Amino acid sequence: MIEQTYTNKNILITGAASGIGLCQLHTYLDAGAVIYALDNQKIPFQHPHLHSYRIDLSHHADLTKLVQTISEMCDVDILLNTAGMLDGYKTSLETKLSDWQQVLDTNLTPMFILSNIILPKMLKRRQGHIINMASIAGFTAGGGGVAYTASKHAIIGYTKQLAFDYAKYGLHVNAIAPGAIDTPMNAADFMGEGLMAKKVAEQTPAKRWATAQEVADLTLFLTSPQADYINGVVIPIDGGWTLGH
Repeated sequence: MIEQTYTNKNILITGAASGIGLCQLHTYLDAGAVIYALDNQKIPFQHPHLHSYRIDLSHHADLTKLVQTISEMCDVDILLNTAGMLDGYKTSLETKLSDWQQVLDTNLTPMFILSNIILPKMLKRRQGHIINMASIAGFTAGGGGVAYTASKHAIIGYTKQLAFDYAKYGLHVNAIAPGAIDTPMNAADFMGEGLMAKKVAEQTPAKRWATAQEVADLTLFLTSPQADYINGVVIPIDGGWTLGH
């Protein structure tokens, strides 16, 4: 039986205003957790156990100050580094240095900042979970442009190194690599007749897009006691897309 009771557990989620992050927020709230939610958009929801913070994750000094305050307020049991941005599938020559830096400043560096703030107390308690949001673009080319693909490859490397360094101290660090997930971030693929969305579904062995809830459910399992021996892995949730790439 999967243990899904998270009463009195403190969860810190980035990118919690929409898509996968919002589904994670609702899923853990329903399981009894206390949520600290960060996003550059307003969290469209209120709850007695929800603490919302509006912040641009690429503003690293502000982010550091905020998360240090949260860490002083509570012991974070689970850190969900979910926030991310796309890059319009731009090639290297199409990518300006400022665009490259913005993607890394949003997708990658906040994971490093948040993890380093949260880690000391997790290690002191000898328990804790960190789930980093990677992508199928972290395995292969074609899932994004050059900046997005580079950031997701880096996230996978960072996840593995964290687990390698800290698993012996009771820490669990894993990553999820979504494929085609129907979220607001991918809304452009469904515009008009939705030809891009149809093409992506056709290229996926499962012949469909996944829901954000499916990713949230996987997250919940990875932080459950039943997943205690899973560490340092990157789990695709892609309908088999990577089988042919």
